Order: sequence, then structure tokens, then C-alpha cells
Amino acid sequence: MGTETDAGTGAAASRPPRRSGSVPLRAWRWLRQNLFSTPLNSALTLLILYGLYLALPPLLQWAIIDADWIGSSRDDCTSGGACWVFIGVRLNQFLYGFYPVDEQWRVNLGFALLALLLVPLTLKRFPYKRPLALALVFGYPVVAYVLFHGGWLGLPLVQTHQWGGLMLTLVLAVVGIVLALPFGVLLALGRRSEMPVIRAACITYIEIWRGVPLITVLFMASVMLPLFFPGDVTVDKLLRAMIGIVLFQSAYMAEVVRGGLQAIPKGQYEAAEALGLGYWQSMRLVILPQALRLVIPGIVNTFIALFKDTTLVLIIGLFDLLGIVQQAFTDPKWLGYSVEGYVFAGLVYWVFCFGMSRYSQALERELNRGRSL
Repeated sequence: MGTETDAGTGAAASRPPRRSGSVPLRAWRWLRQNLFSTPLNSALTLLILYGLYLALPPLLQWAIIDADWIGSSRDDCTSGGACWVFIGVRLNQFLYGFYPVDEQWRVNLGFALLALLLVPLTLKRFPYKRPLALALVFGYPVVAYVLFHGGWLGLPLVQTHQWGGLMLTLVLAVVGIVLALPFGVLLALGRRSEMPVIRAACITYIEIWRGVPLITVLFMASVMLPLFFPGDVTVDKLLRAMIGIVLFQSAYMAEVVRGGLQAIPKGQYEAAEALGLGYWQSMRLVILPQALRLVIPGIVNTFIALFKDTTLVLIIGLFDLLGIVQQAFTDPKWLGYSVEGYVFAGLVYWVFCFGMSRYSQALERELNRGRSL
């Protein structure tokens, strides 16, 4: 009897636990806990549902049901809904700006190579992450410059004033993200340095750049920076914009990283010293990995802000995605379709920003999994 009882108990323990209640009952419990937990939450939920009831049907009617999708001119937009024909006709320009059509394969190849290098870094068990990361940081920029700009290996020269659209947005964002993070880390370390001169210099730099708007920085980079070079030296406008964006965003990145450094317990610093590690060894092996893990949300938030701030380069004559969309509104053949253009640009920005946000959340869960065990 005892054996049979133990066997029955073991079989029962091996079975997965049953979920209490049926699917409708669990759904009702979820609604009560999340949407109708209090009278105020119930009122807000009903108000939001009523707003969606008023807004969604006409929006879907305009954007999908009554929309025109196929055509080659505004004469094909006759239904009264959204004219997505405008986006289709101008899509090439929205993506590449004024980049020569016959050379756009170089842009596609460059970004395909970037994706090919980035994807293995997101795989948990990929064995060659370090050399791949070094190739991505130091080798890829040279390859991308040769592909995009040309003038080497028989590739025709494409001046940067012909770059535009989504291509230019991604170039500015990638360069800003790659350079602002390490520069911001150095500024954060300098602000916490025990050497007064370095600490004062870093504090001054951070506070000055955080105290001016990015528009002013771009104006200075475009107008005033060339004044500091000899008359026979010219600096490309795109390069000036990149320098301004990196210098500006690195100040904000420094404050984010400094918050992570302050959150590390003093015992970690003492443990690194007890192991005989020098300053840079302790920062690289002990302190910075923990600090950066703590501030992943802040770092990604800065990256997202940088990605959206690239739209400001329009004021210095560079046509990024939003700038090229706005430029298309001036075409007499497509007057009156600004709503479709802004919806398209907003959707593209949302896709990239949402993707960065979701990846950062997954990365944060993966890095914090060991700490929760």
C-alpha cells in the first residue's frame, strides 16, 4: 500500500499543475485586476474605450478601406481616402535621397553588411563575439565609407550632399550611437576622477553642452567650425553635423553612465583594489560592466532621443528622412498629401525606436537573470 501510495503521489507530482478556472474566467480576472480594479480605473478604461470607438473606425476607413494603393500619379487617387500612391512614387527618394539610382546597390550592400555583423552579436552562444565586435567598430566604418562615398576601387564618387532620406538618418544615428557611448563613458569617469583638473574639465564640458539646444550646436558646427580651420581647408557639412551630434549626445550619455557608477556599492571598488587591479583594470573588469547593466534603460532612451534628433539636420541643409518627405510636399504634382507623408515618416521612426526599446528590454532581462537567481 505504501509503495502504491508513493507511486501515485509521484505521478501526481510529475503532472503539470492545472490552471484554475476556464479561459473566460481567467480573462475576466485579468480584466478586473488590470482595467477595473478601482472605480477610477474603471472610469478611465471606459473613457479610453469610448475614445477608441470614436477614433478608430474613421481612421481605418481613411487609411485602409478607402485608401488608394496602386497608381503613378495623383490622378489615381480618387476614392477620398489616403493616397498611398504618393508614398509609392516617392519611396525611392524617401529611402536614398538624391543618391544616384544606379549606385543605390552600394547603400543596400553597406546596410546588409551591417546587419550581417550585428545579428551574430545578439546570439547568446556565438563564439567569436569579440573579434566580430572589433571588426564592426574599426573595420566596418572604413568599408561603409568606401561604399557610400566612393572614389576608391573603381566606385564613382557620390558627394555627401546627395545623401538623404532614411539612408542619411541611419548614417547619422549609427555614427552618433557608436561614438557617443564610449566618449560619454570617459566623461563620466572623468567627472568622478580624484584629479581636480580632469574633474573640473569634464564637469564644465558636460554642463555647457547640456545647457544649449542641439539646434544651436548644429548651427555652430555648420557656420562657426569652419572658421577655426585654415582658409584652404574645407570640412564636409555632413562630417560637421556628425561631430556636433556626437559632442552633444555624449554629454547626456555621460550623466546616464555616472548614475550607474554611483549605484555601484563601495565594496565593489574595495574588492577590485584587494585583487590588486589598477584603476583601468578595475573599471574595465569590475565596475563598468555592472554600471552599464544598471543603466541600460537610460542608455537606450538616449539612443532613441539621438535617433529622433537627427531630423534637426534639416536646418543646415541636410535632407534626412523627415526633411526629404517635407521637400516632396513642395512638388506641384503632389500638393495636399502632407498627411500621408508625415504618417509614413512617423511610422518609420516608430518602428526603429520600438525595435531598440524591445531589444533593450530583452537584453536587460537576460543580463539580470543571473542576479535574480
